[in-house]
Amino acid sequence: MTIEDTGPRPQAFDLETETLKNPNYRTVAWSGTYLQVTLMSIPVNGVIGLEKHPDTDQFIRLDRGRGRAQMGPSKNELTFDQEVSDGWCVIVPAGSWHNVTNIGDEPMQVYTVYAPQHHKPGKVHQTKAIADADTDDAPADWSVQPEPVADQHA
Repeated sequence: MTIEDTGPRPQAFDLETETLKNPNYRTVAWSGTYLQVTLMSIPVNGVIGLEKHPDTDQFIRLDRGRGRAQMGPSKNELTFDQEVSDGWCVIVPAGSWHNVTNIGDEPMQVYTVYAPQHHKPGKVHQTKAIADADTDDAPADWSVQPEPVADQHA
């Protein structure tokens, strides 16, 4: 990786190249006052993970691979179900349960944009298991956040 999260300072990098090179489940690439960019690599048959962000809109774009995007009003009612591939995006409204599953035969390379910031600036998680176990992954104190409402994970 050749990028470094510079916090809310100006930044420019080749997003597609860095997304395709990212070997980690999640790498926080840039953290601003109001939004954040992360790069993700989801292994074959892996998942981003069923979750709901009550106050966070999310934009996910696939730069490599094939996935299945599911969303809905509850974790047991995923009424949106769409196959996605290279070049597709998934728009996740705040409060929607959502998951993206890698249904292809290669790692699925995606980048995500959260608004507001969702992870600790510069945080790198090599695997989903490491990310799930991390208790030190809160947004920066200097980011603008809504009143605290906990994310929910299935």
